[in-house]
Amino acid sequence: MPVVSDLRASVIVDYQNVHLTGHGLFDSTRNLRRHETLVDPLHFAQQLLAARNQSQKPDQPAAVLKRVLVYRGIPIPEQDPKGYARNLAQQSHWERDKRVRVELRPLKYEYERDANGRHATDAQGKKLVNGPPREKGVDVLCALATIREAQEPDVDVVILASSDSDLAPVIDEVRHLGTAKIETFCWWNSTLKRGYQIHPTDRTKPIWCTRMNEQAFLASHDLTQYP
Repeated sequence: MPVVSDLRASVIVDYQNVHLTGHGLFDSTRNLRRHETLVDPLHFAQQLLAARNQSQKPDQPAAVLKRVLVYRGIPIPEQDPKGYARNLAQQSHWERDKRVRVELRPLKYEYERDANGRHATDAQGKKLVNGPPREKGVDVLCALATIREAQEPDVDVVILASSDSDLAPVIDEVRHLGTAKIETFCWWNSTLKRGYQIHPTDRTKPIWCTRMNEQAFLASHDLTQYP
């Protein structure tokens, strides 16, 4: 019987999507504060590959972790200095393993305006924010990274960790390239039979999706106490 070589895997993490989707899906976490369910990217990737490999047939190659590329929004220091510092501390902690790379992109803020159309400010001259900040451009970074990693000579499979359906065309593009394999993941609530999965445009040609349960989400948590 021929020896089956391991697949070198690159995991692309749409961080907020992975974190918040899991947070809201499971009974044990949905009522907790969001910072109590932070995901450590390395723990997540290890849980993901373990679940993936366990689900494969015995004659199929296992995936081994090559790198984890994480994309996440970060508050701007002018509006949220504590949140900004905390995000940088988390980035530093997560990158303790050289396989993990975290790219932070400033969040997008909408500001209130006065009757003259100028930015409204408080007594200290700080701009008044209208609503919560939003991520902008993170999905584009995930898309570019997925396509780039699929063409790297040291990568055999790219796993796109997101449930954002806007990323479906990326699956199609990697398939068209014909270089590395493309797979996806989703959190899966076995009680509710519910999960949120990205599908390729042509659903007659499905791709492998690794379902991760509540125990895997809990095992992915970052238990570090950040200031």
